[in-house]
Amino acid sequence: MRDIAKRFKCLPMAALVLLAACATPPAPPPPAPPSATPAPPAAPMPQPAVAWSDIPLTPGKWAYVADARGSSALFGRSAAQADFILRCDGATRTLTLSRPGTRGGAMTITTSYGATRWQAQPVPGPVPYIGAVARANDPFLDKIAFSRGRFTVAGDGLPLLVLPAWAEPARTIEDCRK
Repeated sequence: MRDIAKRFKCLPMAALVLLAACATPPAPPPPAPPSATPAPPAAPMPQPAVAWSDIPLTPGKWAYVADARGSSALFGRSAAQADFILRCDGATRTLTLSRPGTRGGAMTITTSYGATRWQAQPVPGPVPYIGAVARANDPFLDKIAFSRGRFTVAGDGLPLLVLPAWAEPARTIEDCRK
């Protein structure tokens, strides 16, 4: 009888093993989504334009001239044919910013403190210039006077002038404010 009892003790264990073998197998994992074709490599980034503060200065130097009508700061290789003129009209307390050119358009001045655009018109005289007029109390003139090292003058269809921020323009601006 003991022999039968030993056999029956193993029977529940065997039944559990048989039941486990009858269980349904787990579902196979879903197939992986097809791999997307890799995107073509991005085009190389365009080289950034040279910052205006890194462009070489326009050749020339500043000259300060005063007469009965006001004062002027002239920049160029010679004062007789300046590349840029900042002229104070003492009677009207206005400053004319002018450069060689024949047709009017926008004149953009960029300083280390910001930029502004003025409308330039042809200036009468023996040499063709275009000029923009600013009142002496225009706060942007301070940005020209105190620009860090340089400022630029751009005009429609004209070459960019990169001018050193020397004392002559600041002196002319202050003359006009007296």
